Amino acid sequence: MSFPGEDRSRHPERHTQQFQAASAQAQPLTAAEDKQFAFLAHCGGILGCIPALLIYLIFKDRGPFTAQESKEALNFTLPPTILALVANVLALVVPGFGSIFAILAVVIWVFLTVYSVIAAVQVNKGNPFRYPLNLRLIR
Repeated sequence: MSFPGEDRSRHPERHTQQFQAASAQAQPLTAAEDKQFAFLAHCGGILGCIPALLIYLIFKDRGPFTAQESKEALNFTLPPTILALVANVLALVVPGFGSIFAILAVVIWVFLTVYSVIAAVQVNKGNPFRYPLNLRLIR
């Protein structure tokens, strides 16, 4: 970090360290870390599509198993998450039928939770998991 008016030749190590930190590459995941983040991507389905999306974006280039499984989890959780959000909004704004949409949102969440736990258990054993109903929007 340089200060206004500072002579760079007096403290060259400051500028070298700053440059080295900016150009550092992320290390590949170990086999255990690869399995762990794949597991977390599926567990995140309980919370919707955001955890799988974050894991996919951050770790897709660092571990093949994580990339494959987070993409699978994201493809599975994205449509139900959108449906649940729409159902929740409709539950609030549609008079008379709001409870039906609220129940639908709960059913969607239970569906996501059950399949996410099943997938997480399989992935934690090191087995790839394929959801039976998956649109595969992200390839």
